Amino acid sequence: MPPSSQQRSRASVAVGFVTGMLSGSAARRIEYGELLARAGIAPAELGDPNGRISVGNYAALYNLSVQQLGDEGFGLFAAPVRVGSFEFLCRSVLSSQSLAEALDRGCRFLRLVVPDLAVTIAPGPRTSELQIAEARPLQRERDDPRRVFALEWILRLLHGLACWLVNRDLPLNSVAFPYSEPPHAPDYKLIYTARSTFGSRHLVATLNSNLLELPVRRDDEALTAFLDGAPGKIVTLYRRDREMVRQVRDVVAKSFPDAVSLDAVSRRLNLSSRTVERRLHEEGSSLRAIKDALRRDIALSRLQKSDQPVAQIAAGLGYADTSTFFRACTAWTGFSPTAYRRRARALLNGP
Repeated sequence: MPPSSQQRSRASVAVGFVTGMLSGSAARRIEYGELLARAGIAPAELGDPNGRISVGNYAALYNLSVQQLGDEGFGLFAAPVRVGSFEFLCRSVLSSQSLAEALDRGCRFLRLVVPDLAVTIAPGPRTSELQIAEARPLQRERDDPRRVFALEWILRLLHGLACWLVNRDLPLNSVAFPYSEPPHAPDYKLIYTARSTFGSRHLVATLNSNLLELPVRRDDEALTAFLDGAPGKIVTLYRRDREMVRQVRDVVAKSFPDAVSLDAVSRRLNLSSRTVERRLHEEGSSLRAIKDALRRDIALSRLQKSDQPVAQIAAGLGYADTSTFFRACTAWTGFSPTAYRRRARALLNGP
């Protein structure tokens, strides 16, 4: 029986992602039974097409596979992606001023370390495209599990890193995948977008162009923490089923704009403060980050969709004075509230 929507919403991944990750090892006849055991995954679980693996175990398998193979690309490409490539990808984009610059740098870096793929970002007036094409065929068959997972992986890597750099979820409007719909495709809505299509010539992910203007908000100290548990850690972040993040966000939203403490949130969830804090950390977030993200999302939505004066928006969001809101908006977007409103409406309305 397929998993229910409630089961699917939990932080887990379909078995298809696990077998995809291991497909390079399987093709090379590399034994991976011990890896599964060390990651807490029973080999029998891989035989269930409807089976699911916890995100934590999946991330552990990711790192263990990289260690065994000495290849951050899981043996899926013509040449190995040397261990440390993910760290240097992060370092190469960290000093970028905007997401557009970071993605451009990241695409150029990936073309160097994964020459099998041509990864590019194509900005447009309203919608931009992240394109992943094959410089050479990865496999003879379009639906070879190794090819499918290689493309899933590179998109997840770039999208997850982009979200981390700007410290917020970045919704993808759509993704066209260059293979037939795989059995685990229902999970794509948790990881990529609900608007996925299959059978395209190459992979194309679209997002709103104004997102590329977001400033990079991470520094060396944040990167040091981010690399603890990387690169497997990337698979646990910025999913639509981050259960504790969702629950805490719901509590904060119902209290907004009044402040709510960790103790108050924990009481409403019938959990200890330590448990809530730990689970938020495991999902790559915190109460402070959730509050900041909610306030930011509401602020930008009101700037784009309402004619409220800036001072009124600032007061409604709980800012003590308008100047503080101006500084916050500039940190989020690189623009003052008035300039952001003008640019957002220009992009929406077109030339």
